[in-house]
Amino acid sequence: MATKYAIGVDYGTESGRAVLIDLTDGAEVADHVTEYSHGVIDEKLPGSQVELGAEWALQHPLDYIEVLKVSVPEVLAQGGVHKEDVIGIGIDFTACTMLPVDETGTPLCLKEELKERPHSWLKLWKHHAAQKEANLLNEIAEKRGEDFLARYGGKISSEWMIAKIWQVLNEDSEIYERTDQFLEATDWVVMQMTGNVRKNSCTAGYKALWHKTNGYPSREFFKALDPRLENLTDTKLRGEIAPIGTKAGELTEKMAGLMGLNPGIAVAVGNVDAHAAVPGVGVVTPGKLVMAMGTSICHMLLGTEEKTVEGMCGVVEDGIIPGYLGYEAGQSAVGDIFAWFVDRSVPAYVKEEADREGLHIHEWLERKATALRPGESGLLALDWWNGNRSVLVDTDLAGMMLGYTLQTKPEEVYRALLEATAFGTRKIVESFHQNGVSVDELYACGGLPQKNKLLMQIYADVTNREIKVAASKQTPALGAAMFGAVAAGSEKGGYDSITAAAKQMGHVREETYRPIQENVAIYDKLYQEYTKLHDYFGRGENDVMKRLKTIKENKQEVFTSLY
Repeated sequence: MATKYAIGVDYGTESGRAVLIDLTDGAEVADHVTEYSHGVIDEKLPGSQVELGAEWALQHPLDYIEVLKVSVPEVLAQGGVHKEDVIGIGIDFTACTMLPVDETGTPLCLKEELKERPHSWLKLWKHHAAQKEANLLNEIAEKRGEDFLARYGGKISSEWMIAKIWQVLNEDSEIYERTDQFLEATDWVVMQMTGNVRKNSCTAGYKALWHKTNGYPSREFFKALDPRLENLTDTKLRGEIAPIGTKAGELTEKMAGLMGLNPGIAVAVGNVDAHAAVPGVGVVTPGKLVMAMGTSICHMLLGTEEKTVEGMCGVVEDGIIPGYLGYEAGQSAVGDIFAWFVDRSVPAYVKEEADREGLHIHEWLERKATALRPGESGLLALDWWNGNRSVLVDTDLAGMMLGYTLQTKPEEVYRALLEATAFGTRKIVESFHQNGVSVDELYACGGLPQKNKLLMQIYADVTNREIKVAASKQTPALGAAMFGAVAAGSEKGGYDSITAAAKQMGHVREETYRPIQENVAIYDKLYQEYTKLHDYFGRGENDVMKRLKTIKENKQEVFTSLY
């Protein structure tokens, strides 16, 4: 029998990548990246002078189709694989990335008469302009004693579905009324491939407050938010919600032609990038926290009992691996912080020296920072450049660096930023551990573990845990392909469960990162100082970050009320 393959497509913040996977052992045969033509839309709408407000982040839905059109045929060509041997396809996405569509599934932003209306566009995960709605949602849910709040660590994020929908209703009610459904982008792309709207339990559970047993929150809750939202879940969030690994349908003739594949191959329901990565590193049992490390970090963990953990992004039954409760937490900026420093803050001489040595600036800074001992710089940072996702769940918080002197060097700042993100991860690990969800091992996947050895050693030292790194460079895409193989089933040459697929296809490197105990002792002291700053600025004792943000946004009347 000929070797069978599956394709995984990983949709990130700036680009999408397709990976062709050998189903016998999970080997990556070929991969290809397609940059989004429109990138992240955060200043003006495409082809328009319509300006966006603060904290907006949109994308163009046709960029996602372009990934399928370009990258899928490319991996087949690179791998020399016949399309007859591809049995399944799965996709994963950043989330919550959502869009309003009409009765035909057409995004409203593609309609000529609506394309200059910002709320007709697709909202990226890091769209934070619905914070006002998120704050009010949390306040009302807490007053009503809503049970669902505990499953999300006590706070619902502005990044998630309900807050974003409510913002649309508040700011452009006509767009809300013309929306037939609000879909996760992952479900919309699956719809394009199969012709079926089949929503996945992962995004519904983690991002839209859906529960496997109880469904969505009650109509009474939505009515308490806004009477116009009373029937939201029966109308604009309606539809079947299928478990991950389920077959959503089969590839249509039209999309098969576009992608260079045979019609009729199995398409799995959509998934979230970090969640798909968990089986990609072979993790299918509790106690092993998987960090999907890139522009941000998602922290994924399996458990057997439903526990309340402060600041977690959700606990969803069968949300990651069937048969277990899946916990998620996260940091909303990690790689983005390092990129900000390199792009906006390093002096010219750093680039000049890096160029002379034939190094990228990141590599130059990493090499210099590696020569520093923990604590040597005298710097300490709070890692909130894009707000705090866990455990404080507050996008209005901002980054901070303490300890600058006239002798401070760029590599010292760089190392302090690496350390700050590690402290943020330790805060999450401790929150899980202290609330009865065991964290015994750490696994890392994504772009950062592949590129930055210093970062991974710092994480091992700060958390005092061994870290295993994914063998795959494209772990979410590998996981998505595995779910595509499960959707196809063993009769077609795939697998009948994600556990069976992970056993054969999920791998980690032999090399691991082990904590250096001398460093652990120093980082314990620095972490105590981090925690003091974390609580002082993040738990209401000093809301200066929020007051500064208010001044920045010129909302004088709100600023006055804060005092």
